[in-house]
Amino acid sequence: MDLFNQESKENVNLLPKDGMVNYFGKIMPTTQALSYLEYLLNEIQWKNDVAIIFGKRIETKRKVAWYAEEPFEYTYSNTTKTALPWTKELLELKEFVEMKSGETFNSCLLNLYHNGSEGMAWHSDGETDLKKNGAIASVSFGAERKFAFKHKVTKETVSQVLENGSLLVMKGITQTHWVHRLPPTKLVSKPRVNLTFRTIVR
Repeated sequence: MDLFNQESKENVNLLPKDGMVNYFGKIMPTTQALSYLEYLLNEIQWKNDVAIIFGKRIETKRKVAWYAEEPFEYTYSNTTKTALPWTKELLELKEFVEMKSGETFNSCLLNLYHNGSEGMAWHSDGETDLKKNGAIASVSFGAERKFAFKHKVTKETVSQVLENGSLLVMKGITQTHWVHRLPPTKLVSKPRVNLTFRTIVR
């Protein structure tokens, strides 16, 4: 591994302005990433995500789970979740991500996409429960998927393919000025698990 190139990549801002997104690439060997994927698929307490849109309850195919150091409540899409306590493996991953990113986190929202037909629409993570301008670290396991950003005013877009065992960190004023999404694709048939480490304001 070329350590100089790896460190250079970590310091590159993917966004041209109004925010900071760093893509660290793979932060662990493929065998370790696949081992975590197996654990996450089988041991996490997954539930179908629910959103209330125009008063109607919508249940997604995508599944989610919410873990934290305390039973924090987290509200988005007009629904509230109460956090489960950390598992040993999630705590390991949190501490590893904190070491790599230089940030600290107290919670994690996990997403399970069964295949490429499941994605996430344009949105920003600006919920009042979250620390304002706090970092959000996204760790990906399983199928490679494209992750896209769009500026709220200029509409310019930036995208990055997220690899198995990779880390992407959004911070600063990114959520204020950019939306992001995981576009669906017919080219992916395998699952992807995404861990988004966050800081809930106590």
